[in-house]
Amino acid sequence: MRTQVAIIGAGPAGLMLSQLLHLQGVDSVVLECRGQETIRATVRAGVLEQGTVDVLTEVGLGGRLRSEGFRHEGTVLRVGGVDRRIDFVDLTGGRAVMVYAQHEVINDLLDARLAAGGDVRFNVTDVTLHDVTHANDVPRAPHTTASSGPVVRFRDDGGVPVSLRADFVVGCDGTHGVSRAAIAPHALHTLEHRYPFGWLGILCQAPPSSDELIYALGADGFALVSTRSREVQRMYLQCDPRDAPCDWSDDRIWATLRVRLATPDGWAPKEGPIFDKTVIGMRSRVTEPMRHGRLFLAGDAAHVVPPTGAKGLNLAVSDVCLLSRALTRFYRHGKDDLLDTYSADALRRVWRAQRFSKWMTALLHRYPHAEAFDRKLQDAELDYLTQSRAACTTLAENYVGLPMAPPWD
Repeated sequence: MRTQVAIIGAGPAGLMLSQLLHLQGVDSVVLECRGQETIRATVRAGVLEQGTVDVLTEVGLGGRLRSEGFRHEGTVLRVGGVDRRIDFVDLTGGRAVMVYAQHEVINDLLDARLAAGGDVRFNVTDVTLHDVTHANDVPRAPHTTASSGPVVRFRDDGGVPVSLRADFVVGCDGTHGVSRAAIAPHALHTLEHRYPFGWLGILCQAPPSSDELIYALGADGFALVSTRSREVQRMYLQCDPRDAPCDWSDDRIWATLRVRLATPDGWAPKEGPIFDKTVIGMRSRVTEPMRHGRLFLAGDAAHVVPPTGAKGLNLAVSDVCLLSRALTRFYRHGKDDLLDTYSADALRRVWRAQRFSKWMTALLHRYPHAEAFDRKLQDAELDYLTQSRAACTTLAENYVGLPMAPPWD
């Protein structure tokens, strides 16, 4: 079995790359260890940068996004019960973000790939990569599928062994996938920072509490008010990273949220039955480089950001836009220059996102055992941010997203 690009992982990065390549006439096969229904039901972050919205629209997937997503033209910082709205549209020349759940993005992409006859293999097992990390060579005949080069071996949904030969392999299989594990440890340089707190995330059956996201910092920690639909809210609160969801009763969750979100006028979140609780560890991590021979890493396979700045999904889209452009240029024109610069180009944006995410995380969380001096510096930083248009502009520009490379010329 042969293809031009083998994609490991059917998350947003893998499905988006497959769709982008399809629109440019490049063949791909997507391999996924989970079942289709499991993928469709996975609920995660849902804040889309302007660039991500533009890409989804360009590939023909803007319909449900526009009708069911929530356009947010700003966000609210609530510090000590006092609100300061950051006006994205005013500060960035008309740009905004869209709140649209990640599983809806996946549903749209998966529907598009299947409707176009895309080859997406679910429930595959025993995936191994072979001959992928030799020198950064490329196939000699870019307009045909190579008869030699990388091989991906796996067992299909029925347990039948399959060998898939490809020109290139793209690992979009997250932090624990097989792609990064196929690279010799000495060839990887991983940098990581772990935060001394986590997030307890909940989903509850209730209408939106706010028209825009509220990032709140109370005396004892952080809270975030978000939304997933007109009936479901997503909320987070800072917790001990060692906590388990069962440590937090519904009553304790609502009591903590009421305290951290309190305002002098008595504002309170709309409450409803909680049907999902998850504790999220907070960390920043980057694995360099993002290319190893014929193997390219994208999305969480190469980098993880804390969720404060809502960059994870958007970085994945940025990665595959760069890859789509590079692969299309190779197959159309036989030029591999953009393949050669992919890692450096992607990492430039990744590190900018890491900088912003770490800054925003430090700004809005209470650090355990922080010295009084550090607490005063945090207060001063927040005071400056709420008083300075220049500082608000910096936050707004980064939050709505720095310029994203187009997926094709």
